Amino acid sequence: MTTVDPEFNAGANREERRARLFTRINAADKWFQVLGLSWATPVLKAAAGDNPRAQMTEIWRLLIVPLLSICAFLLLWSTLAPKVQTSLGAVPGPAQVWEEMVNLNADAQAKAAKRAKFEAMVEKRNQKLIDAGRADEVKQVAYTGAPSYYQQIWTSIKTVFFGFVIATVVAVPLGIAAGLSPTANAALNPLIQIFKPVSPLAWLPIVTMIVSAVYVTNDGWFAKSFLISAITVTLCSLWPTLINTALGVASIDKDLVNVSKVLKMNTYTKITKLVLPSALPLIFTGLRLSLGVGWMVLIAAEMLAQNPGLGKFVWDEFQNGSSSSLAKIMVAVLTIGIIGFLLDRVMYALQSLFTFTNSR
Repeated sequence: MTTVDPEFNAGANREERRARLFTRINAADKWFQVLGLSWATPVLKAAAGDNPRAQMTEIWRLLIVPLLSICAFLLLWSTLAPKVQTSLGAVPGPAQVWEEMVNLNADAQAKAAKRAKFEAMVEKRNQKLIDAGRADEVKQVAYTGAPSYYQQIWTSIKTVFFGFVIATVVAVPLGIAAGLSPTANAALNPLIQIFKPVSPLAWLPIVTMIVSAVYVTNDGWFAKSFLISAITVTLCSLWPTLINTALGVASIDKDLVNVSKVLKMNTYTKITKLVLPSALPLIFTGLRLSLGVGWMVLIAAEMLAQNPGLGKFVWDEFQNGSSSSLAKIMVAVLTIGIIGFLLDRVMYALQSLFTFTNSR
């Protein structure tokens, strides 16, 4: 009867556990990429003992170099900012911008408390009327105080998604038609080439006049400034999705197209079972580009349409001209950049869920 060395079993178990650990790390790597945390994979692998020298090279490239770059930028900013004098004083450095960020957070909390107090008073008044049998006198009074910084951020996000959804609903069907039909492509291509380069500042007066003429109600679902900003976003952001959808559909393997003819697929089945799955990687690339364009366009649109979002916040602070205005504008610039990055990560997460592409 043979005996098994206990040390051999222990070693085998350790190797098996290590293999399972590396499998989990490799599986998590996909989501680290989605979240912009690609440096986490080599950190975990180095901690698990997988070729530390090679992993340190990756950690240096993916984590330390970006951190050094950010530190160098902050150092350069803090050094040069005091030397640049404007009509509002010296350009604020990182410390002043951080201070204004803290102040905006405190102001948002104070405004939220004030709003909650107002709504509680209205609710208390209405309840008294109901208790007194005067329910017909109950009124819902809207809070008219200035929006907080966080509310302005939320307004901008809602506006860009509204415009982005409309752009997607318009662009994807047109892109599919252009990709499937040379005639449709010939009809759409001149319009794309003419309107794609048009600035949002050119669209805005036209959209403003049309919305003002058509949307005459004052108690509708949406404010006019919201619709003007959202439609301007739509007009400027639909082109990348349309172009990439058409390219993706036109690039489908011809053998697949021939199979669909042999199987006598109807148009709906052909699009849903063949066209969309094959074209999804490029469609999502177009969607990511469109959302990025829409977010950039939105800030300019909100400035002029006075939609109460980040664009209006920047414009109001520019017009205000106080000693803290420039620092607040820089806070908004950083906020716009961070939100733009997060929106792109959201689209990449959806792309990772529905496609097999490795693009980032």
